[in-house]
Amino acid sequence: MFLLLGGSGYVGSVFRRSLEARSIRYRVVARTEVDYTRRDHLIALIRDSRASFLINAAGYTGKPNVDACELHKADCLSGNAVLPGIIREACEACDLPWGHVSSGCIYTGCKPDGSGFTETDPPNFSFRTDNCSFYSGCKALGEECLTGSSRTYIWRLRIPFDSIDSGRNYLSKLMRYDRLLDATNSISQLDEFANACLECWARRVPFGTYNVTNTGAITAREVVEAIKMHLRVDRPFRFFESEAEFLRLAAKTPRSNCILDNRKLLATGIPMSDVRDAVASSLKAWKRES
Repeated sequence: MFLLLGGSGYVGSVFRRSLEARSIRYRVVARTEVDYTRRDHLIALIRDSRASFLINAAGYTGKPNVDACELHKADCLSGNAVLPGIIREACEACDLPWGHVSSGCIYTGCKPDGSGFTETDPPNFSFRTDNCSFYSGCKALGEECLTGSSRTYIWRLRIPFDSIDSGRNYLSKLMRYDRLLDATNSISQLDEFANACLECWARRVPFGTYNVTNTGAITAREVVEAIKMHLRVDRPFRFFESEAEFLRLAAKTPRSNCILDNRKLLATGIPMSDVRDAVASSLKAWKRES
């Protein structure tokens, strides 16, 4: 029995599909049913359910984007920094292994040689570097709360997308925004992400932090060209002249644009497709929002 926190969200719903495809018994835990933000309630749930693994896909991302986190800081701090620590305490009390969905947004840019950040590189887009959004700062604190945890996977997600049109899908966002920022990023195809996370436990790979992104990096302009080609979108896509213009006209807080190195994950034998292939595959299987 797996316990899934945040199973109704964008990421959690993909975990549900992946668990069902593997015929794994699981239980989605809603806060209206069990207040898992309370340590004693979560411990009781774990023991009563006799869970063998827990997945935390819960958190606060803000709608329609991370700018909302600047207005709802208490919710952002609670969901992204405090909650992981509570889950850690409950799982350790029950000797339960678990996985936490984190984010690559705790980085910005790339290394001086152009390569991506590895799991051992300290975050450079956080409260400690005083250059981040409130959301990124809280996600970095959430990882700090898990330092030294011996039976925990930290899975870093980066700009999620899949083949289903929705307001949370990166591909959908590019098609809906009036103007775009052309930046280079690592991104994560959600079905591959969820499957890779579940494979970590299925293969009993060492606990620790993993950058679960597709291999390589891609620019927003490249993704737009793929959208035009596969979906026959012929409307003009307009871009900001610079990140400074984007921040001045369209954002309330700095954004993370970064490249992550996923070789640690690949070394376990868990595959992730090339980023351009992943984008093309999602667009070829595109389904409009119902």
